[in-house]
Formats: sequence, C-alpha cells, structure tokens
Amino acid sequence: MNQKELVMKKSYLKTKVHRYANEQFVYLTAFHLLILRLKFVIVLFIFLIAPFLSRGQTKIPADTTRYWKVEGKTSLNFSQVSLSNWSEGGDGSVSGAFLFGITANNKKDHHTWDNNFTFEYGMTKNNSETLRKSVDQIYLSSKYGREISKYWSLAALFDFKTQSAKGYNYPNTSYISRFFAPAYMNFAPGFDFKPNGDFSLLLSPASMKLTFVLDDSLSSAGAFGVDPGSRVRSEFGGYIKIGYVKKSIVKNVDFQTRIDFFSNYIKNPQNIDINWDLKFDMKINEYLSANFGTALKYDDDIKYKDSSGVEHGARVQLKQFLGVGLSVKF
Repeated sequence: MNQKELVMKKSYLKTKVHRYANEQFVYLTAFHLLILRLKFVIVLFIFLIAPFLSRGQTKIPADTTRYWKVEGKTSLNFSQVSLSNWSEGGDGSVSGAFLFGITANNKKDHHTWDNNFTFEYGMTKNNSETLRKSVDQIYLSSKYGREISKYWSLAALFDFKTQSAKGYNYPNTSYISRFFAPAYMNFAPGFDFKPNGDFSLLLSPASMKLTFVLDDSLSSAGAFGVDPGSRVRSEFGGYIKIGYVKKSIVKNVDFQTRIDFFSNYIKNPQNIDINWDLKFDMKINEYLSANFGTALKYDDDIKYKDSSGVEHGARVQLKQFLGVGLSVKF
C-alpha cells in the first residue's frame, strides 16, 4: 500500500469514527432530554408508592384495612435503534415510556367502592426529527355501589381523563392539545352488574358528560366540540361502561379492557361516542415485562384535521403501543 492510499484510508476511517460518534451523541442527547421530561413522573411515582412500601413497617389495626384491596404496577420501557452505513435504509431512534397504575377497592357488607388511577407518559426521538411525545394519559375512576341483589347494585360512577403535556399535529409546530385541553369528566348514576370479580357492566340511563378546553386559543377555535369561545361543553345522555380484568389469562399474561358508550339525548343520539382500551401485560421474570395495548376512540363532536389544517368529519382514532422494560408490582 503506497503513501497516498494509506492517507486516504486513514481519512476514511477518521470520517467513519466521527460519523459514528455524532450518531451516538444524538442518541445520548435525546436520551438525556427524555430522562429530564420523565423526572417529574418518577417523583410522582415515589410519592404515590411510598406509603404502600412502608406498610410492613407501620402496624395498622386489622379492622381498618381488611376491607381494602390495593394493587399497583409501575413500569419503565425503553427502545433504541442505531444504524451505521445501513444499505437498506432506515432511521435510528430512541424512545421511552413510563406507566404507573393503582387500584384501591373496598367491599364491606353490601357496599362496594372501586377506585382506579393510571398515568402514562412516553417520548420518542428519531434522527431526522425532534423529540416528540408518543403516549400521554391521566385517568381517574371511582365507582360506589350498594348491592340490591346477588349480582346487581345501585351505583354511581365518576371518571376523569386528560393529558399532562402539549400535543402537536406534526410537522406543524402549533400545539393542538395540552393539560385540561381537553379534559373529560363523566358522572353516571345507574345499575351495576357484577357476576364475578373480573367483569362489570354499568348501565346509566341518565348521565352527564363534560368536556373542558381550558386554553384560550383552542377554545376560541372551538376545539374538541366546544362552542367557539366556550371552555366547557355539557352533554346529557345514556352511558354504558364495561370492564373486564383477567389475571393469568394464559400463564404469565394478564389481560384488561374497558369500553365506554355514550349517546347524547339532545343532539344526534344515533351517533354514539366510544372509548375502548385494551391491554396485555406479559411477565418475563420478576422485574422484566412486556406490554401491548390499543386505544380506540370515536367522538362525533371531534373533527379530524390533517397536517395542512384542513378540517374533515369525525373519524375513528386508534393508538397502539408495545414496550419491554422494567416493572414492579405492589
């Protein structure tokens, strides 16, 4: 090999090393930003789980706790793809997601009280794109029941949904959603059918659905079905909620789903709003797990806007996620 070829080879190797170093720097920067965004989530998790981790250190009279059944799970999922001189094309990426969920159910005599809180937040970064939100949900549900027969109860349900951060219709840089814009609140008195501990069916012939858009620019545009300039939309109608949770549907796989139906008696009652969440939790070992789920939504009052800002009619919305990472149950 002559001197010229040796210089060219050194130059090629130097360029390749610099390119690889730059790619790794991009991943590390994205990962660092992702961790910063998730800091408040971890602090929230510690705040919420600490009382339960300390239960074994504090002696509580048995008669105050025997009616409560408290369960929870937290998980932290990551994925990363790195490409260097990959002839088939593609784009490197790094992503992460945090999940915290807890249930606290009480049963005493003929009274039941079921509570559920879920928080999800995730972000993703591709080489050619900025850091973007991928998953974001805050969900709270509380249901009280008074048994009137073996399987039926008089019940009242309250649930609430929103998100924690701004959302964008990429590549546009103007946000289209944020905390409490929208937020959904339902109050549904009715009858609850529970043939076993896995399944429940709530029938409410007279329920109230509230949609909040507490952002001036979004409410002025009439986003999420509110009248332009209004911050709240109220609807009166019939409501059905179905929930099913099955542990070990097959070995080391838990399954849960919930689906809501709402019909507005005042406006287009035939156009039924639907929210359907489905999730599989697959245990790998004591601390590793995989999660797969989907979320389907249809709301007749929410119009679809494409990336050009052109508004279309209501459409079925679908989200799917798959993650593998650390998880802890308590």
